[in-house]
This record gives sequence, structure tokens and C-alpha cells, in this order.
Amino acid sequence: MPVKERSVAASSLSDVFCKAQRHLSRRDPLLGRLIRRVGPCTLQPGGEAFPMLVRAIISQMLATKAALTITARVEAALQPHGVTPAAIAAASAEGLRGAGLSRAKVLALKDLAQQALNGGLSLERLADKSDEQVIAALVSVRGIGRWTAEMFLIFSLGRLDVLPVDDFGLRAGVRELYDLPDLPGRAELRERGEIWRPYRSIATWYFWRSRGAVPQSQ
Repeated sequence: MPVKERSVAASSLSDVFCKAQRHLSRRDPLLGRLIRRVGPCTLQPGGEAFPMLVRAIISQMLATKAALTITARVEAALQPHGVTPAAIAAASAEGLRGAGLSRAKVLALKDLAQQALNGGLSLERLADKSDEQVIAALVSVRGIGRWTAEMFLIFSLGRLDVLPVDDFGLRAGVRELYDLPDLPGRAELRERGEIWRPYRSIATWYFWRSRGAVPQSQ
């Protein structure tokens, strides 16, 4: 049986986040100052898995504003059926390119839709898998890498202990808080992040929030 990772769905959001904030503040006083400055964590994980993965693929390597614009165009192109595997499978590559997607992202969305339709990727079963099992399942889809899978773990499944060491916002936030000369690398982030366990997702949220808005947050 797979090890089921802790997620915010297992308890009320406010109780879990309050416990995480106390833990992080106690273990890391500098992070505690950031937490007090930002205020309560307002992450709201959940939502349908397939549309979230579509948005994640669209957003790769794009600024937030551009990603939102192209996502809206793709959603409009898929009407009246919405962002579903069947709708993307039926959509023409030319139509999706016309919405602003690159050829690589069109191929990625087509592969995601096909795997969702033929059972190659069982989205409804991902919640029962461990973090690493979810990542392994998602990276089998064309165009989905570890970072995208980690975003899915945090924003869709509500996993509490994910540390996306390749995320620029996290790296920049850590550099600013700890007054580092350069962006921290993967090894340094993992080492620093040990004291944030088992709430590394929440610590990451605070570093993101210190730099601006965070998706699915109030």
C-alpha cells in the first residue's frame, strides 16, 4: 500500500495552518518574523485535477499576466464543453495555437488529454498515492516536469510537506529573507528546509507571499 502523505484536506484549514505557523516560527525565528508580517496562511487547495494541470502546463515559463491571458483564450476556445479531456482531444492544434499556445504546449495538452481518456493517467486515484508516486505518474505526461507536479501536489492535493527547490519565487524569497549573496541552489534549499518539516509547503507559501500574490489564496 502506498504511504499516504499528510494534506490539508485531513483537517480544517485554519487548524492545520495555525499549527504549521507555530511550528515554523518556533523552528526558524527569521521565518517567524515573515509569518507575523504576512499574517495567516490563506492557501485554498483543491479544485478539479484536470483543469489545474492544464493551467499549470499553459503557465510554464510565462509571466503571470501572460499566463492568465492565454489561459482565458484557451478556455474560450474550448467552449461550450469547458476544459475537459474530451474537449482538448477534439480541439484542433491550429485552434489551440491561435489561442497563444506554443507547439510544445499543444502537444503536452493533447498527451495529457489522451492519457486521461485512455486510463494511462488516473487522476482520481492520485490522492491515494504518496508525493513521489504522484510526481512519477505526472511526469510520464509529455511536457510535465517535477516542478509542475509539485505545484499540483500543493495546490490541488493540498500536500503539506512539498519543497519545490527549482521554483524561482521560493529561491528569491529565501535569498531576501536570509540576506544571501546569490539565489540558493537545490542542495542549500533542501538543507535549510529540513527545519521546516513537516510543513515545507506552508513555508514555501510564505516565501511566495512575501513577493506578491499566490494562486488560490485570499
